[in-house]
Amino acid sequence: MLLRVFISPQNIRKVQLPQRPDSVDNLKAELKSKLEIQEDFFIQYEDPDFGNELCNLTDISELPAERAVLKIVLDKDLSLTQQSDTQSVSSLDNASVSRSSSQSPSTIVQSYMRSTSQWPSPFPIPTFSYDVEFRLRKANEVYEQTNKALSVPREMKSHILEKVAEAIFAVKAYPLPEEIETVASALVLKHPCLTEPGMGKGFDGWKMSLKYKLGNYRSKLRSAGCHEVGINKKRGGDGEDQRKSLKKAKRGEVNFLPDHPTGQSDDTLEEERLILVEELKKRNKNETLISQKMNLTFSLRRQEVVEVGPMVSEMLERWPALFLSNEIGYEFKRITNVDLLDKFRLSLHQHTPQLLKLYRARQGAFGKEMEDLLNRLDQQTSNIVNHRKQTVLEGLPLFLREDPSALLKKCLDTSAIDRQTRGIKMGILAITEDDVASSELPTFQNFAIVLEEAIVLKDFPDLPSAVSYLFGLVFALNFEYPKELKYTFEVIEKVFMEMGTQCSARVQSLKTKLLL
Repeated sequence: MLLRVFISPQNIRKVQLPQRPDSVDNLKAELKSKLEIQEDFFIQYEDPDFGNELCNLTDISELPAERAVLKIVLDKDLSLTQQSDTQSVSSLDNASVSRSSSQSPSTIVQSYMRSTSQWPSPFPIPTFSYDVEFRLRKANEVYEQTNKALSVPREMKSHILEKVAEAIFAVKAYPLPEEIETVASALVLKHPCLTEPGMGKGFDGWKMSLKYKLGNYRSKLRSAGCHEVGINKKRGGDGEDQRKSLKKAKRGEVNFLPDHPTGQSDDTLEEERLILVEELKKRNKNETLISQKMNLTFSLRRQEVVEVGPMVSEMLERWPALFLSNEIGYEFKRITNVDLLDKFRLSLHQHTPQLLKLYRARQGAFGKEMEDLLNRLDQQTSNIVNHRKQTVLEGLPLFLREDPSALLKKCLDTSAIDRQTRGIKMGILAITEDDVASSELPTFQNFAIVLEEAIVLKDFPDLPSAVSYLFGLVFALNFEYPKELKYTFEVIEKVFMEMGTQCSARVQSLKTKLLL
C-alpha cells in the first residue's frame, strides 16, 4: 500500500507498506516505526467522497484501497487548537473541562489518560539517551559485519530497560507475557547487536529482564502515589490467588483506573459530581455541561467502581448521568478508546450473513429453539435487515451452547414489571404487545436493560441497540460477564468489538469459521 504522509509543511514523506493494515492502531504503529515518530498522534485522510477534504480516520475500512494521502496530527498540536477554540467560547462553569462546546466529549484528549486502544504491533521501541544510541549504532555496524553481539554494560542495560519499561507502561500497566515478548523481539529487531548468543530466540533474557524491570517500575509509581498500581499493593502472601485477584485491565480496558487530572482531588471532583446530580434534576438539562462534568469526573467514578464495586442502585443515585444512553457510549470510549455503537453495528452488519449460514448449517444440533428462530425469520416480510440482525443475536447463545434466556427474557406489555425482572442480575427484557392476534407473528414492541432486578434503560427500538448498551454498561460498571453467558460476551468483545486477540477455544473456533 502506497501512502503520502504530511507530517508538517516542510516534511512530506512517501511510505510504502507491504500490506494494508487491518486496524487504525496497526497503521499508527507502522507509521511510528517508519517515520520515527515518538509522540502520540491522530490520522486524517483525504476523503474522495467529499472532494478530498480531510477527515479523521476512525475505521481502517474508510481508507482508500491502494493509495492514500494522510496527515499526521500530533496530540500537542490538537491540544493547542482545542485551547485556542476554548478561549473563544465563554465557559459554562469555572470548573468545567476546557474544550469547545461543539466538540464531542469522546474526542477530548486528556493528559492523564492513555490514547491507544490495542497493543501495538510491532511495538515502537523508544529513543534512548544520545550516548546509548551512539554506542548501539556502532555496535549494530559491527554486528552486521561480524555477527558479534554487544557485551552490554550494566548501566547501559539499566537505561535501556528503564526507557522500554516507561514505553510499555504508557500503553498498558500489566501487559501479558506474550505482549512483553513482542517488546523484547522488537528491541532486538531494531538493535541486532543486542541479540543473545546461543540457543533460544535471541531475546529470552531481555524478555525476563523487562518483566522484572516493569515490576520495579510499577513499584516506583506505587510509591509516588500512582493510583492504577497503588490499588494492587501487596497485602500478605505472594501466592497465585493474589495474582489472579489483581485489579487491572483484563478485557481491553485502556484507561482502567486513571489518576485524577492535574489540580483535581477527591474533594474537588466530589463538588463537580454534586453539580452534575443537580443538573440531572432539571427539566431542561444542559447536555453539554453534563458531558463536561462526566468527562472531568471520570477518574473519581472509576475509583468508586473499581475499588468499592457499589450496587447498581447506589450508582443510579450517585451517578445518574452514567445511565443516559449517550453517556454510556462516551464512558465506553473513555475506558477503551473504542466507539461503542459504531463499532458494534458495523461488525454485526459484517458478520450477520456468515453467522446465519452457520446457524442454518447446524440448526439440527441446537434443537427446536434454533429451528423456530430461523423459521420465524423466514416468515418475516418487512424490515428484513433488522430481523436478520436480531436473529443473529438471539441465536448466538444457542450456537455457543449457552442459555439464551439468560440474555433475553420475553414478556407482555401488560405484565407486572417487578415480577418479570425478578432474579435477573444482568439481561434484556423484550416486551411484546398483549393484543396481537394469534395468527400474527409475535413482534417485540421495545427492549429494556435490566441490572440487579431493576430496569435501568428502556424503550430501545431494536435488540442490537439494547445489546450494545448492555455491553457498554458492563465496562462502565466493571461487571464480570455472567457465567452462563461468558462465551456470548466474549464473542462481542473479541469478535465484534475486536478488543484483544486471545480467545477461548470455543470462541476461537467461531472466529475461524467467520473468516472462512
